[in-house]
Amino acid sequence: MKIDKIVLASDNQGKLREFKRLLETANFKIIPQSQFNTPEAIEDGLSFVENSIIKARNAAEHSGLPALADDSGIEVDYLNGQPGIYSARYAGVGKGDQANNDKLLASMQGVEEAQRTARFRCCIVFVRHPEDPSPLIADASWEGIILNKESGDNGFGYDSLFYVPTHQCSSAELDPDEKNKISHRGLALEIMLQQLTILSQ
Repeated sequence: MKIDKIVLASDNQGKLREFKRLLETANFKIIPQSQFNTPEAIEDGLSFVENSIIKARNAAEHSGLPALADDSGIEVDYLNGQPGIYSARYAGVGKGDQANNDKLLASMQGVEEAQRTARFRCCIVFVRHPEDPSPLIADASWEGIILNKESGDNGFGYDSLFYVPTHQCSSAELDPDEKNKISHRGLALEIMLQQLTILSQ
């Protein structure tokens, strides 16, 4: 199956940059769903993979193209895995990154470092068409620690609160290329790229 154009089921500019950075070097052209006036999917799944499939099918239906979608978020052990699938709307629908970060900091106030373990998780799904019965699925996670205050201004979302022990800095302080090598989305994208390459041969 020859694949060249793929619609990305997101209008998030940060995600779009990260997907393009890796996949377009492999000759897959990534087009944001906004170019097809795609309405937002109703993310009523109970897991990252369910929400990814919902978003991918929605984008494929409105674009007529194969579609990629990811659902990702941060799981904080002290908060029993929250915000999880609700990471983007942790502080409320439409509140944005800063409000989400402020709520997470407040939720973790006074919690000692040993209990601040967390991970970013990413699930990426590819569908050939809206009714694809066997989507490609790639899942990856990235372990870290929740900081007591924000640090760094690269990245987006919770990056400024996510300390990466292996690199002794926050995710928002990493060089974008380095982040793409080690992050949850970077790892999941690599897995997906391998599957897409095989599929499109």
